[in-house]
Amino acid sequence: MDRYFEDIEIGATRRSGTLTVTEESIIAFGREYDPQPFHTDPEAAKNTIFGRLIASGWQTTAWTMSLIVEAGGGGLGMGVDELRWKKPVFPGDTLHVVTEIIEKRPSSTRPNGIVKMRVTTYNQNDEPVLTEITNVMFPRRPGAA
Repeated sequence: MDRYFEDIEIGATRRSGTLTVTEESIIAFGREYDPQPFHTDPEAAKNTIFGRLIASGWQTTAWTMSLIVEAGGGGLGMGVDELRWKKPVFPGDTLHVVTEIIEKRPSSTRPNGIVKMRVTTYNQNDEPVLTEITNVMFPRRPGAA
């Protein structure tokens, strides 16, 4: 772990790199984990309220996690509150994530700290496609009280 609880400041933000969504990845994920026609069949998706293929919200959530970790923002996940899929994600969209530290407290039972982050995933037009509040555990610096 390269970050300690003591190094994390309330109000700090972090922006991830980007990820461009492909039709192939949407279909593969949809077939395995969310086999609805608007995730697995481009032709059938034309007849849905979306009018075309979209990524599963769960896939968007997985991409969000990947982008957070790649940006050096990972920790031990404890849960997600207020998860919302705000807009569909389409093939060709380019996503990035912004995290903001909104709360932190030392654990009362472990030598760790609990950090609450506001997470927003945006598309290439800076429109939010996912929002969530994530609860993450970080180790305390050795010798910290």
